[in-house]
Amino acid sequence: MSIHKFRFFLYTLAKILGDVQAVKSGDPKKVARRVGRRVAGKAAGRMLRRLIK
Repeated sequence: MSIHKFRFFLYTLAKILGDVQAVKSGDPKKVARRVGRRVAGKAAGRMLRRLIK
């Protein structure tokens, strides 16, 4: 396994664990905040990608 694949796996695992932790807390505000930030991050990434190209 290459370092790239291992690093990708760790980041993916951390993202999933963060989701589980937010849901497990039982606070709907935490889950909504997490989803909102993920959507905003993806949108920002797409806009930056378009600017750089």
